[in-house]
Amino acid sequence: MALLPQILLVKWLAGHPDWVENYYSEGIYPLISRFLRILFGWIPFSFGDLLYTALTIMAVRYLYLRWRSILKKPLLFFRNVFTTLSIVYFVFHLLWGLNYYRIPIEEKLGITTDYTPAALEAIGKKLVERANSLHFQITKDSSLLVSVPYSTGEIYKKTYLGYQQIKEEHPLFEYKTRSLKSSIYSLPLTYMGYGGYLNPFTNEAQVNAKVPLFRLPSISGHEVGHQVGYSAEDATNFIGFLVTSRNEDPYFQYASCTHALAYCLSELSVTDPEVFDDLYGSLNEGVKKNYKELVTFWQAYQNPLEPIFKAVFNIFLKANNQEKGIESYNAVVGLLIGYDRKYGF
Repeated sequence: MALLPQILLVKWLAGHPDWVENYYSEGIYPLISRFLRILFGWIPFSFGDLLYTALTIMAVRYLYLRWRSILKKPLLFFRNVFTTLSIVYFVFHLLWGLNYYRIPIEEKLGITTDYTPAALEAIGKKLVERANSLHFQITKDSSLLVSVPYSTGEIYKKTYLGYQQIKEEHPLFEYKTRSLKSSIYSLPLTYMGYGGYLNPFTNEAQVNAKVPLFRLPSISGHEVGHQVGYSAEDATNFIGFLVTSRNEDPYFQYASCTHALAYCLSELSVTDPEVFDDLYGSLNEGVKKNYKELVTFWQAYQNPLEPIFKAVFNIFLKANNQEKGIESYNAVVGLLIGYDRKYGF
C-alpha cells in the first residue's frame, strides 16, 4: 500500500469538497463512526488510550530486541516503517480523516464569517450580559464563582442529551450512540495544554478530566463535534458552543457563554485593548474568578515541552487542510458572529 499515491489522492479530493461531503462525510462516515461507537462506546474506560499504550510498548520492545538486526539491515527497517505509515495513513483517512476536506460548516449553515470591529464589540457585549445573567441565576451572588455540582459522568450524559435536543433545529449535528470518556492520559494532556481529543481509530471522544468542571461541558461538546464528522477546530469549537448553549441546564449555558466570550475577549485584547478593558471590567467578580481558576490551573502545568507539543499539532493541522493551524481555534469568533447575524443566539 504505497504512501505517495495515497497522499496524491487525498490532495486531489481536497479540491472536490462536494464529493467528500456527499460520499464520505454524509455517506459512509456516519456508518463507520457509529459502528465504532457501538463497538467501543459501551466500555467504561478508554479502549483507544489502552490501544495506544500497547502499540507504544510493542514498538519499544521491537526496537530493543531487534536493534542489532536494524543496524545490519537499515533499509529493510525503513521499508517496514514506511509500510506501517502507509497503512496508518490509509486507516486514518478511511475512519475519520477525510472530514478535513468536507464543505466548511459556514457553507452548510449559510452564514458568512467576516466581521467588523463594531460587530466584534457587539457580540462581546452580548456575551458579557449573558454571562453575568447566567452567573447570577446560578449563584445569587455576583462575587461567587460557579461550582458545577455534577460528576464528569453526569456531564457526559447531559452533553449527549444536548445533542438530542439540537438535532431538531440542526439535523446535521445528529449524534447517535454515545462514546464520550475521560482520557486515562488526562495528566499528560494537561501538560501538553489540551482539553481533549478524538481517537480517530476507535471514534471515542476523549476528555481531559483534570480541567475545571465549569469548562468540561464545552470541551465535551467540542469533542463530540469531531465525532459527528467535523474536523476543523473552529467548527467544533462553534458546535460545542451551540449545542452547550442550547442545553436546558444553566451550568451548561454558563460554560458555553464564558467559553465563547473568552475567544472574543482574546481577539479584543489584540485588536482593541480599550474595549477589552471595558468589557472585562463589566463582568461579575464571580465570572472573573472562574476565568482566574482556569488561568491558575493551566499555569500550574506549564512546562518547557508544551510549546513543542503545540508546534507539532500546528504542523499536523496545517497538513490537514487547516491553513491557520492552531490559530484556527480562534476562528470560531467569525462563526459566532455570522451565526448570530443570521439566526441569533
